[in-house]
Amino acid sequence: MRKVLVSACLLGRKVRFDGRAKNLSDDTVALWRAEGRVVQHCPEVAGGLPVPRPPAEIEPGAGAADVLAGRARILTPDGRDVTDHFVSGARSALATARSTGAAVAVLKESSPSCGLRQIYDGTFSGTKTPGSGVTAQLLTEHGIAVFTEEELAEADARLRASADGAGHGITP
Repeated sequence: MRKVLVSACLLGRKVRFDGRAKNLSDDTVALWRAEGRVVQHCPEVAGGLPVPRPPAEIEPGAGAADVLAGRARILTPDGRDVTDHFVSGARSALATARSTGAAVAVLKESSPSCGLRQIYDGTFSGTKTPGSGVTAQLLTEHGIAVFTEEELAEADARLRASADGAGHGITP
């Protein structure tokens, strides 16, 4: 049975930088839980970051592909480089997806790890810019279908379409 990798904060775990959760209460998630499909994962905690922790953003003008290629960093407001933690967490998420047979991931939008369509712009001003986080980027590059918490119907449709074990570059 195909699984769904879900950001742990969306499942009520208090793992966000500020020590909070962004609990996602939805019938689709409840169905996935009942079917035993949910695999929770927090790439930032898996990468060794504490809870709580300072916020972090990808450097201005750069994106997740730049970070993964070693051309950009992820920094805290005081300039501390936490790139290695984020990259390690992204690799951990990919390993978890592969080992559990996750065909789909539902990740928290705007995060420098999990953002899919938008991330903060690196100025710590609260401004968002188009782009993805390093985990969303790495999963996508390796054939995992990534969705935001606002795209659960689409994620479920992709999950059901992949239930036969075919496609998406992953081993059942």
